[in-house]
Amino acid sequence: MEHFLSTLFLAIFLATVINIILKKFGISQIIGYILTGIIISYGFHFKGADIASLDAIAEFGIVFLMFTIGLEISFDKIKKMKEILLLNGFLQVHISAVLIFLVTYFIFHLTIEVSLIVSLAFSLSSTAIVLPYLKSSKDIYTPYGEKTTAILIYQDLAVIPILLLISFLTNETLSIGQVIWNTFISAVIITVFMFVFGKRIIDWLLQFSSNTRLEELFIGAVFSIVIGASLMAEYLGFTYSLGAFLAGMIIADTKFRIKVESDISNFKDLLLGTFFFTVGTKIDIIYFLENTHIIVGLFLLIMLIKGLVVFLIIRRKSDKNTSVKSAIALCQVGEFSFAIFTLASSQHVIPVQTANFLTLISVMSMILTPFFLNNIYKISSLLAKDLYESDKIQPIDEQNHIIICGFSILGRIVARDLADRNMPFVVVSNDLRQIQVATKMGYKAFFGHLEKRSVLEALKVEKSSSVIVTITETHDKILICDAILKYCPEANIILKYESLEEKHLLIDLKIKKFVHAHAEVGRLLVEEATHCCDLNLHRYD
Repeated sequence: MEHFLSTLFLAIFLATVINIILKKFGISQIIGYILTGIIISYGFHFKGADIASLDAIAEFGIVFLMFTIGLEISFDKIKKMKEILLLNGFLQVHISAVLIFLVTYFIFHLTIEVSLIVSLAFSLSSTAIVLPYLKSSKDIYTPYGEKTTAILIYQDLAVIPILLLISFLTNETLSIGQVIWNTFISAVIITVFMFVFGKRIIDWLLQFSSNTRLEELFIGAVFSIVIGASLMAEYLGFTYSLGAFLAGMIIADTKFRIKVESDISNFKDLLLGTFFFTVGTKIDIIYFLENTHIIVGLFLLIMLIKGLVVFLIIRRKSDKNTSVKSAIALCQVGEFSFAIFTLASSQHVIPVQTANFLTLISVMSMILTPFFLNNIYKISSLLAKDLYESDKIQPIDEQNHIIICGFSILGRIVARDLADRNMPFVVVSNDLRQIQVATKMGYKAFFGHLEKRSVLEALKVEKSSSVIVTITETHDKILICDAILKYCPEANIILKYESLEEKHLLIDLKIKKFVHAHAEVGRLLVEEATHCCDLNLHRYD
């Protein structure tokens, strides 16, 4: 236990320090976890280091990752996105797998079993890196973001049959027909049980634990559901991940989805980090350095194959730039390749040395992926004209106008009021969905980040009468207001704040007008109450 705790302490401490540094460069925390594993396996050869004991925790990380993916895939979402999800996803995974299989089997002369697993593993992209980027950058609402997300969801669905295939390949006692029949019967049993009986049990357990208003009981109920479903799937001959995935899909169609997702997010991220840490401990860094040219060459080959496949699939019904950006976002190898190669090597389907070499290709892919994503607009602009690129705004011919930053509910109310008063204004937002709504309403709206100087210049901030900031995130408010005042110190910024603590963070900025959101709402409520009181007095008179 002492050695296990020592290893766990080093892993958490180093991962925290490394990820703090990598965060400043916009690099995914997954890379930090992998680097932590490499450093500990090579740099800390203390007596009795119990790295192997972390494998159990790492397996829980994969289980909870599949559970959270199930939470994202409700039946309603599949129905709404069925064309781009099922068709584009099916074509991407299967065409990529076929092409990679042909390369590995006929050029590199791997066995059929190894070529099949490699091709399926490399056909998947990184949900853990790409999806958070799309959400944080708001690109998830762009055409390429929607199509990329749909393909990622299909890939996540495809993980289940791939893991089942590995179990099929390890069976030496039954014939192919018997294995397929047993697998089909077991799949029917677990699906019927989970969606008929399991759904009622899960809904009752979540409802009961939620009514207690004790958070620890609700989280305990969620853990019980995930672990119970995983054990049932394993008992029927499937993987733990399948049970967790089905449990997530069931909860996705209940009213508890958002609460469950938020409550377990930190647990899932920490457990998944442990999985990537154990991946790092298995990397032979010396072998990696000696064969870097081969690893990079194979990665570029895979990236080229997948990129071309995605481009051609998306290009059927989309513009060239959307197709290019989708290809860039999906050309890498994903984190599930680690799980697939680990399972395949443990089941002796793939030799351990081959699995370690393939893992190095996946690591190289994930190291380079954040660079491609952070520069996706620059790279795509070299190949095709971008119709939706942010911050590329033609200078407007306005003066004494009002700039509305953000177009959520508050921004729309402000815009509607200004329009009723016939006052000139423009809208700017880094959320393309908001810009599309503003454009449909007939307003001048621009897709961009107001903290960037090129956007400030294009919107003529120095000639505006005021800038109304309607966004809610304190960090974004500070960035935007600081950029505006550096560009134009005399800018008339009107800013809404939620609390005195938030105002204290903003007080150093020379903002002309603060508006307390709750104070203004309270004033309006009192006015309405007073008005009603006056009406009642007149009625009694």
